[in-house]
Parts: sequence; C-alpha cells; structure tokens
Amino acid sequence: MAIMITSECINCGACEPECPNTAIYENGATWKWSDGTTLTELELEDGTILDAKTANEPINIEVFYIVPDKCTECIGFHEEPQCAAVCPVDCCVPDPDYVESQETLLAKKEWLHAS
Repeated sequence: MAIMITSECINCGACEPECPNTAIYENGATWKWSDGTTLTELELEDGTILDAKTANEPINIEVFYIVPDKCTECIGFHEEPQCAAVCPVDCCVPDPDYVESQETLLAKKEWLHAS
C-alpha cells in the first residue's frame, strides 16, 4: 500500500529528502518518473511509451504529496516508511486506494532502480 499525505500536512518538508524513490514532492510542484530512479522511459498498459523525464502535473497544490506509483513504503531500503517516521504531525499514512503486497512493493522498487 502506498503512503499518502493528508490535509493535516504543515508543509514542513521533513519527508521529502527521506524518500529513497523521490516520490514526495512539494505542493504544486511537477513530478517526473526519472526523479530519483533509473527510469528513462516506461511503457503503459496500452503500449504507449513515455519519456521518464517528462514533467507531470502536480497531484496536490495545497500540501506536499506522494506519487503513489513511485511509493514502495521504503521496502528494500528501510524497515518502515521514512516519511511517516520523520513527520512531526503524523500525516503520512497508508493510502487505502493503493493496496499492494510486500512482494509487489519490492518488485516496484527493483523496477524503479534497475541497474
């Protein structure tokens, strides 16, 4: 399950540098698949090929946000999600819309950081 940042976020930014996948972005900031990963391109389910360096629209303009498809809950890096560990207001919580097994999260980590 990916982690999400709730509206209680105080925009302190403590979580952003802790993410090993660069899945956390400042409110209103664009994001890229290539940020913090080895991805250069990716193929969508419909066969479309995307340049991983293309900027994507922000997911949230009010508070910091996590790109769910880049979040691995720190599996393969740490024992617990680092964003939640450092958040002073406990607003980094499991996202019920993105439930994934530990095996799926580990495979995602390997995909994001393939050598």
